[in-house]
Amino acid sequence: MRALVRQWMRKAAALAAAAWLGLTACSSPPEAVPAPRPMAVTVAAVAQQDVPVHGQYVGQTEAVRTVEVRTRVEGFLERQVAPDGADVKAGDLLFVIDPRPFEASLRQAQANVARNRAQLSQAEAALVQREAEVQQAQANLERDLAQLENARTQEQRYRTLLQQELVAREQYDQMRTNMTALQATVQADRAAFENAKAALGAARATIENARAAIRADEAVADSARLQLGYTTIRSPLDGRMGRAEVRVGSLVGRSDSTLLATVSTLDPMYVSFSVSEREALQVWRRRQAEMRARPDAAGITITLPDDSAYPQAGRLDFVDRAVDPRTGTLALRATFPNPERLLQPGQYVRLRVLLEERAGALLVPQAAVQESQGSASVFVVGPDQTVQARTVRVGPRFGTMWVVEEGVKPGEHVVVKGLQQIRVGMRVEPTLEAVRPQPAAGS
Repeated sequence: MRALVRQWMRKAAALAAAAWLGLTACSSPPEAVPAPRPMAVTVAAVAQQDVPVHGQYVGQTEAVRTVEVRTRVEGFLERQVAPDGADVKAGDLLFVIDPRPFEASLRQAQANVARNRAQLSQAEAALVQREAEVQQAQANLERDLAQLENARTQEQRYRTLLQQELVAREQYDQMRTNMTALQATVQADRAAFENAKAALGAARATIENARAAIRADEAVADSARLQLGYTTIRSPLDGRMGRAEVRVGSLVGRSDSTLLATVSTLDPMYVSFSVSEREALQVWRRRQAEMRARPDAAGITITLPDDSAYPQAGRLDFVDRAVDPRTGTLALRATFPNPERLLQPGQYVRLRVLLEERAGALLVPQAAVQESQGSASVFVVGPDQTVQARTVRVGPRFGTMWVVEEGVKPGEHVVVKGLQQIRVGMRVEPTLEAVRPQPAAGS
């Protein structure tokens, strides 16, 4: 019995020793696991340089001059000389209205002028005759007045002799009768002289009437000539003629001046656009500075509807007198050379206007900026290679870069690649990427 107990105790001790060895084996330290490497990201340094700030606007082209070609006389349209859409020069013939009725009116007016000129010639000849008659009547009067004066002298002498009984009464009566007859002759001469002067005045009035009739007929002839000239319709300016509004054979100008076509200039071309009230001040200040530096400065560029850059730069030539209170915008206009006729009136184009030169602006690549719910942020890698999140206030674009007005400092590193795999406080392994700020074409 005692042997069995001792055997059981030896087995229990062996089991306890085995259990202790097992516990000792389980509590031994594990092998060391290597730590993970930091996330690799690409960073760029915050750059600092002077940046030109441009405004981007939508504008519409407009011809510098547009003229509606209208009829000024009534008639049938005989010919269309310039085809629809033709480039024309000032003075080029565009349309012809049937001129025959106006030619007949001109010939009639010219005939009236010729007739009245002939009547004037007759009146001038009559005037010469009347002037001669007046001179003859005046000579007769002066002659008879002299004879009358002599007769009066004789009458007075014979009257004295008669009173002295030195001559017979018959001699004195003869002298008195002669004087009386000469007095009657002088009165007749005076009447003839007055009649001649009246006839001369009438002749002169006839001449004035004839001259007035000639002037009236010449005015009628000039009007007929002018009306005839209106039958040939010419281009008022250099440009392009649009589509004809009437066809050959139509009666035009019956009740009003019929629109035949429209001609617009193409070179140069206006581009009208509007800017906000705030930007208007920048545009105006820039315009004043440019005008002081160089009156012919051209600093406005446009992009055509097919997204190609227009090769000619324009200059601001008009700023409206007031801001539109309904929209808070100011109307402006730029002038662009258009020698190749690439710009057509009514096109919509994108304008790029230099507003200011911002000195020492901070620039970060556009890839570094994350926008969400109206705010923008960037990831900055600090000197300890940990990630920080910064809220930034961005300004205008400069090529492929953003101008940052607040939130970063020059030389700090912002993450441009690997943004989706990092979080705030994470250690990263940055690789610096050299970025050269430069404006993009058409930006």
